[in-house]
Amino acid sequence: MSDFQTTSGRGTMFDTVLVANRGEIAVRVIRTLRALGVRSVAVFSDADADARHVREADTAVRIGPAPATESYLSVERILRAAAASGAQAVHPGYGFLAENAAFAQACADAGLVFIGPPASAIDLMGDKIRAKETVKQAGVPVVPGSSGSGLTDAELAAAAREIGTPVLLKPSAGGGGKGMRLVRDEAVLAEEIAAARREARASFGDDTLLVERWIDRPRHIEIQVLADGHGNVIHLGERECSLQRRHQKIIEEAPSVLLDEATRASMGEAAVQAARSCGYAGAGTVEFIVPGKDPSSYYFMEMNTRLQVEHPVTELITGLDLVEWQLRVAAGEHLPCTQEDIALTGHAVEARICAETVSVKAGARGFLPSGGTVLALREPQGDSVRTDSGLSEGTEVGSLYDPMLSKVIAHGPDRATALRKLRAALAETVTLGVPTNAGFLRRLLAHPAVVAGELDTGLVEREMDGLVPDGVPDEVYEAAAAVREAALAPARDGWTDPFSVPSGWRLGGTPAPVTHWLQAAGHEPVTHRLRGSGHTVTADRVSVTLDGTRHTFHRAGDWLGRDGDAWQVRDHDPVEASLTGAAHAGADALTAPMPGTVTVVKVSPGDRVSAGQSLLVVEAMKMEHVISAPHAGTVTELDVTPGATVAMDQVLAVVEPDESPASGEGER
Repeated sequence: MSDFQTTSGRGTMFDTVLVANRGEIAVRVIRTLRALGVRSVAVFSDADADARHVREADTAVRIGPAPATESYLSVERILRAAAASGAQAVHPGYGFLAENAAFAQACADAGLVFIGPPASAIDLMGDKIRAKETVKQAGVPVVPGSSGSGLTDAELAAAAREIGTPVLLKPSAGGGGKGMRLVRDEAVLAEEIAAARREARASFGDDTLLVERWIDRPRHIEIQVLADGHGNVIHLGERECSLQRRHQKIIEEAPSVLLDEATRASMGEAAVQAARSCGYAGAGTVEFIVPGKDPSSYYFMEMNTRLQVEHPVTELITGLDLVEWQLRVAAGEHLPCTQEDIALTGHAVEARICAETVSVKAGARGFLPSGGTVLALREPQGDSVRTDSGLSEGTEVGSLYDPMLSKVIAHGPDRATALRKLRAALAETVTLGVPTNAGFLRRLLAHPAVVAGELDTGLVEREMDGLVPDGVPDEVYEAAAAVREAALAPARDGWTDPFSVPSGWRLGGTPAPVTHWLQAAGHEPVTHRLRGSGHTVTADRVSVTLDGTRHTFHRAGDWLGRDGDAWQVRDHDPVEASLTGAAHAGADALTAPMPGTVTVVKVSPGDRVSAGQSLLVVEAMKMEHVISAPHAGTVTELDVTPGATVAMDQVLAVVEPDESPASGEGER
């Protein structure tokens, strides 16, 4: 990493910096602070009292109860923590208050250095409408779309019709894909605008929307910029962020295979001009939408006035520590180099590990936030592989905060090597107790289009069926059964009750095979009898040989993991299950697909509903999931109200299906 030697004087580095964030980014910032000899201060809510970032900081300050609005989003509490800890500066990380101009100004008013751009730049670029107008005047090409702020629903709909579907609805105040809605059918414009406003209001406290032309098969490419307080601005090349789900990035890489040197230079200069247009200082990212068939026709989308989640890929190809650059620029130093000094070496790829269940059964989106307790954890490091993580064994992952848990990044001399190393690293990643997308990401990175660099933002959605396994592999049930039989094996010392041993022994007869009733989470129950041989069960591993092939799993509790995938396999009692389900016999119970909060209830008991009609909305980890009627019928039960907190699989409502006409009815 750079030692950031300057040619025109040095600023005075801070003694103490407060990190106003949590999770993996807080741990990441603390790592650089430690390397620079700067005292770090963590902040935490009651939900994070024993979190990794709290344990790794030099000191930590409680800032409130679990809800983010009463802790991590409270400017007053953050400032009090900074004063109490003697901090001279605040690093906001990303998310929460990172792009909050009022927070940046409040830090300045309190005599604290905000490690980020001036409040005026955050305010300007945080408003996507004003940002587009500003960079357009600076000569940067922008996506065609609506103009003006504060448009009503009717004005947004009119602008969308004028542009012509498909169009993209976007919150003006935020990013990260939250609140974005792709609308292909004018008939659902009103409903999609309402949903986008709800998500924007919940995520950013501002429901102002804009509408833009949707570019088919687009690629998402962003430029990392760095500016000091002395008028110097450079760019550090691009990152390709086209692999997304729900408009949120899941794989990023640098550089992009799409750009040639001329286009890279052109986009880089456009990004520099965008940064200059708002008086930027610090690390920032200018995002562009690029038609895959014509990369020279790129359009400005927005500027993220903070460090990006995907900053490690830029660090690995430039050899620079971007957090260190942020700190030194905030301390008043000049940039240590010019644009000509920046060289990109090799290729780097990053995968975001999120707490979520990936399933083609989960509806069109296929990704649902999850939670749980981390029972076993293994995160690869070394050999050009890096994991940035906020996890440790025992971490409780709930529904209050963003679902991203960690990032696995690999670097190689070329793209093929980086991809291969990242796939191997994901196969070594173990997070038992919390469902994650690690296995899905490993398969995505092996997809022929990804390997060939033929990317676009719709690829994941199109290829979902081929990226999600169909059912649970038989060897998983074999391993689960082996664990159960090992637990009931005869004790080596002392007496064992022969009737408790799963031997299949019976009086006067041939031993019967032992049958296990098992159920993997999200799947139907099955019966399984061991049919392999040479099984080995230890405290944290289980190996089974099935059909001549050896399969080894990590294990913790009733969880099994392999190659980034994980399964929770529980015992299934058919009698208990039948009694539990009896309350809803003859009806369809709609259950919560994830732990979260009910934000919208659109029906009442007794209402007639049609198949596919949206009935409720459940929000978790800043994501909305619509609960729809599985068939036409009548709502006979409604067990929740807006604001209610629900657990995964909790019954929300029951829709009694319409009765089919009696056989022969209507015939003559």
